[in-house]
Amino acid sequence: MLYNLNLPIIDTSVVTLDNTTYALVTTAIPGEKLLAVLGHTNGFVGELQHSDRVMLCARTPENARALRARLPWLQPSVLGLQTSAGFGDRLGIATPGHVQSVRDTGVAPIFAQQSVRENTRTGRTPQQVLDDAMWGAFEAGWREPWGADADHLKALADIEPFIAAGYTFYTIDPGDYVDDDAEEDDTATLRQKASALPWSDLRSSLNETQQRYHRQFDIEDLPLAFDEYTLLKAVVKYGAAVAHMARMTRRIQELAGQRPFEMEISVDETRTTTALLEHFYIVSELKRLSVPFVSLAPRFVGRFEKGVDYIGDLAELEQNIAGHASIMRYFHNAYKLSLHTGSDKFEVYPITMRHTQGLVHLKTAGTSYLEALRLIASIDSSFFREIVEFACSRYDTDRKTYHVSATLAKLPVITSLTDEQLPDLLNQFDARQVLHVTFGSVLDTFGSRLDHLLNEHQADYQVFIKRHFDKHLVAFRSR
Repeated sequence: MLYNLNLPIIDTSVVTLDNTTYALVTTAIPGEKLLAVLGHTNGFVGELQHSDRVMLCARTPENARALRARLPWLQPSVLGLQTSAGFGDRLGIATPGHVQSVRDTGVAPIFAQQSVRENTRTGRTPQQVLDDAMWGAFEAGWREPWGADADHLKALADIEPFIAAGYTFYTIDPGDYVDDDAEEDDTATLRQKASALPWSDLRSSLNETQQRYHRQFDIEDLPLAFDEYTLLKAVVKYGAAVAHMARMTRRIQELAGQRPFEMEISVDETRTTTALLEHFYIVSELKRLSVPFVSLAPRFVGRFEKGVDYIGDLAELEQNIAGHASIMRYFHNAYKLSLHTGSDKFEVYPITMRHTQGLVHLKTAGTSYLEALRLIASIDSSFFREIVEFACSRYDTDRKTYHVSATLAKLPVITSLTDEQLPDLLNQFDARQVLHVTFGSVLDTFGSRLDHLLNEHQADYQVFIKRHFDKHLVAFRSR
């Protein structure tokens, strides 16, 4: 037994299967953990210790692959229509806290979730993100299914590294092909634009499309009817996007081969809301083109901004979500509604669960990073002040690819706050958004110092993560 060797074992990680025991052990270096293998060590790369009875292995991609091959629950899998949540982790060390928060909730987790944009800003690869999540799940003793989300894929060239790493969930973002100007176009302009769409990719024509949709669709107590203008607007706004989704799907299918995967369709990062008729058009066309998807993220009314609660009229949002859920049911509940930029939207979660009966996917990302900064504010006030001042200097540049409305003028003056008041800055609207969207610049400048502190206080970070996500998941619990 490993315990007889007096190794500093992380108890929650210990697994014995087929006469071999696996565990993570700590070292004298904060944050460094090694894989200990007692028994059959073929396929692992490491050094034999304790009279050649145990092999200690670095957490390399090679050893991660070997461990996944031995312990199949460490391989990401498809999650289907279960209520689910994505836990983005920009630092690569938050998964044990995510496990603690999601355990016994009935929510299916996606532990590896990162977009191409976030990978670029953090300097991580899809393989690193997946391996970090896997090691975290192993450390925390998670043995249930979990997913890996290649988030916000925009181009065909984005796909291959995620396929190679073994991702199981692909979020297609066709935002570059959405024509938001259609909202303001007159009918003549829409006709002209519609004629120029890639109809061969859509395997149809404008005339056939008009024949399919120029009628009323009875959706519960919400009759929907396209007239010429509303259909042209839907076709012009989303037609090229649908064609791009089909292209992305074919590429994923080609690269994935027989490996199972799921897809999410994301049209939330656009300037205009997704009308109910447009939701209906998108789903109808995707089904006609045999594009499989497990969830859809529309652009809801109001504002879903980074790191803060919903901005807008909750009654209007509830009516909007109810309408989108009705369309989902019209299509036999074959997919889930997805809440993108979903972290910290505490007023939205009960509404969404009520109208979807649990057919919902929650997507979060930067809120785990903000909890890391809250911890830094608690243990090293001078360092946190440096981060805040630097983030303010970067905000106007780094905010450009995000939907945020914070202004620097509304931040509390950092020099006026006592050390005891600093953690509460993470509860202030403008400060949260400024710190949220400047993560890439902060990691470039302070990454090694952040890593060192957080590695010294990993147990505390897990407490912060669990406390924060307990508030997120309470509305989604089924157990």
